[in-house]
Amino acid sequence: MGFDHAAAILACARGRHEALKALYDEDAARLLGIAMRILRRRDVAEDVVQEVFISVWRKADSFDAGRGNGRAWLSRITRNAALNRLRAMRPTAELDEARLDEVPDDADDPHAALSRLEDASLLKACLERLDEAKRRAILLAYVDGCSQTEIAERMAMPHNTVKSWIRRGLLLLRECLQ
Repeated sequence: MGFDHAAAILACARGRHEALKALYDEDAARLLGIAMRILRRRDVAEDVVQEVFISVWRKADSFDAGRGNGRAWLSRITRNAALNRLRAMRPTAELDEARLDEVPDDADDPHAALSRLEDASLLKACLERLDEAKRRAILLAYVDGCSQTEIAERMAMPHNTVKSWIRRGLLLLRECLQ
């Protein structure tokens, strides 16, 4: 059996320092990878991961094992912390004129909001049409932020198989969404 993230997080909530060390030893490199993909600066990503573990120590009692697994909880905290840091790093006063064209004009348009909801429903329906392996690999990659190597380890499959599942799954999604 693999590392029990939920048990380690719950032990942190009880003040067990060795549980936090075990979480760090198990997940720091993976969480650094998530932060690096978002921030693209190792120094900042390392700071974010350090803040994540401080946050885990302070807020471990808010973890609910019934709502999800501990590994995903750590990934979500890291992703959110990295995104918050990215937002803080970008000065709000310096708007890129070229990117202003990318902002949709339909922000207050209820028809546009409905269209976005329909797009989300269509994506969900298309994901459900994929076989379980492709769907799981895509969700691990694009929702949990796992690398293909991490996905291969989690699914106990060869790296090239996972790479193929993701590629084929994305092609099927594209076809379904068009």
